Amino acid sequence: MSGVVIIPTYNEKENVEAIIRAVFSLPTPFDVLIIDDGSPDGTANIVKGLMAEEFKGRLHIIERSGKQGLGTAYITGFKWAIENKYDYVFEMDADFSHNPNDLLKLHKACSEEGADVAIGSRYVSGVNVVNWPMGRVLMSYFASKYVRFVTGMNVADTTAGFVCYRREVLETIELDKIKFKGYAFQIEMKFTSYKCGFNINEVPIIFVNRVLGTSKMSGGIFSEALFGVISLKWRSFFRKYPQKSIANN
Repeated sequence: MSGVVIIPTYNEKENVEAIIRAVFSLPTPFDVLIIDDGSPDGTANIVKGLMAEEFKGRLHIIERSGKQGLGTAYITGFKWAIENKYDYVFEMDADFSHNPNDLLKLHKACSEEGADVAIGSRYVSGVNVVNWPMGRVLMSYFASKYVRFVTGMNVADTTAGFVCYRREVLETIELDKIKFKGYAFQIEMKFTSYKCGFNINEVPIIFVNRVLGTSKMSGGIFSEALFGVISLKWRSFFRKYPQKSIANN
């Protein structure tokens, strides 16, 4: 029942070693795959040092040239995880906005509680966000409400980036047809999983804004999510989605 935590990085030298050590300190053994987009601050060198000295065989890195987008980073990681036959594949940020301890809850939801996709949700039990400006909290919260309304998904945190997928989900949903590269990628992954008939469960977490390093968020991220979800819904009327196999029920 192996699992791999995929962590995209760009200029995360302040966080990357600590987040790797935090994941490896958990009682459930997970591997870690770093997808680094040519960080000029030496993030990749830190990872490669840890691979050579302490975590050979458990820590992996894929280095890409330049910033190519969050979505393509995860797609690259998903394909690598499928090829290496991991049963559970996680998305997680490098900056500790996602608590590594919550990986255990997401894993349990998929391995024991019947979820095909487990979402670390900021909004399933109120608004659990720490150290965000109120304007950003409201924008994120109502963006998720809007996406839920347009798509019909019964998911409170549609833009969440802390997720566990069973491998069968990633094998089924035709990764090359995922269009979005920014944060709307998170919406598209959940919507496609939903359209393919997979069980999506939300696990309440507390999201804490990063302390070290620089946020990659921007206003364009939210506009992509707001306008992109309309095209996503429109395209769905003309597409046949592969369905979850009976064997996975």
